Amino acid sequence: MVESAQVESPAVEAPGVRLERKAEGVTRLVSLDAFRGLVMSLMLAERMHLHEIGSKFPHSAFWAVIAYNTEHVEWQGCSLHDLIQPAFSFLVGAALPFSIASRTAKGQTFKQLLGHSIRRAFILIFLGIFLRSLRSPQTYFTFEDTLTQIGLGYGALFLLGLRPVRDQWIALGLILIGFWAAFALYPLPGPQFDYDAVGVPKDWPNLASGFAAHWNKNSNLSWAFDTWFLNLFPRRDPRVELMPGV
Repeated sequence: MVESAQVESPAVEAPGVRLERKAEGVTRLVSLDAFRGLVMSLMLAERMHLHEIGSKFPHSAFWAVIAYNTEHVEWQGCSLHDLIQPAFSFLVGAALPFSIASRTAKGQTFKQLLGHSIRRAFILIFLGIFLRSLRSPQTYFTFEDTLTQIGLGYGALFLLGLRPVRDQWIALGLILIGFWAAFALYPLPGPQFDYDAVGVPKDWPNLASGFAAHWNKNSNLSWAFDTWFLNLFPRRDPRVELMPGV
């Protein structure tokens, strides 16, 4: 899923040093492999249902920590389990410069690099939708899968990876501040908004008030976009449409 970060040997491509280059092989970035293994372990912990085991030991601080970090939090805050998808995205971004450098060293042109990134993006999107559709009677067009989300951002990430470091820092700031501002500027639901109709009980303890309400579940900007975008595709259970006047 994540392209291995590899550092090519700097040996010159000449007949006299080809054997030496082959003997050196490729140097792997061990820290990236270790981080990938940690993230895969977190995924495995979910399949092992460690949070359910933790519930059997209510007085154990050790199992309380394990249980908390092997399942999603209900809404506010995060656990290690919530960081799996961001961690995979981080791995892709960390490995990309090595991939670009390796392919450039092999003489690939920008057109070839771009074509490779586009193919990889479509493959990841397809795999994410395919895997989510295995137990569905119809194609399940879902875009919350980690593979799909990496694919959706891979093309832009590739183009950004070719830019100077200054531009990358600017892009980071714009993304973080812009995304926060988009939520903050999105209108709050009106006083007649029916949270029950969108699957959120009115007495749900995670419902915030005041400015923080811009991030409430199923009434924020992301929910509005998902409601529109995901219903463009065939679905067995369409997401609830936006309430009139909201």
